[in-house]
Amino acid sequence: MPSEFSPILIYMLVAAGITIFVVTSNKLLSFRAPSKNKEAPYESGIRPLGDARGRFRISFYLIAMTFLIFDLEIAFVYPWAVVYQDFGWGGFTAMSVFLMIIFVGYIYEWKRGALDWQ
Repeated sequence: MPSEFSPILIYMLVAAGITIFVVTSNKLLSFRAPSKNKEAPYESGIRPLGDARGRFRISFYLIAMTFLIFDLEIAFVYPWAVVYQDFGWGGFTAMSVFLMIIFVGYIYEWKRGALDWQ
């Protein structure tokens, strides 16, 4: 049983090691010369106007949530597609129901005007 998960454990250890190495080497080797201009919140040359915590329209959040839903959908569909033939008709039916629920939600959001930018 543990031998089945050893490649995943090795992958996680290598990923953590690379991450620690990159972050540590960046801290040790980077050139830092702090100044008033560099520590300013905006370096674009334009002075900030108003409060940074302004209100956004709800459509920005709806688009972000739609993106997350479809991104997670791909995270479920891709592994299913890799082993599609092993699942048979039961797996096909389950994924069809899942995709239909996502599609109905998308159509509902579209009909309600959540994707209109006007």
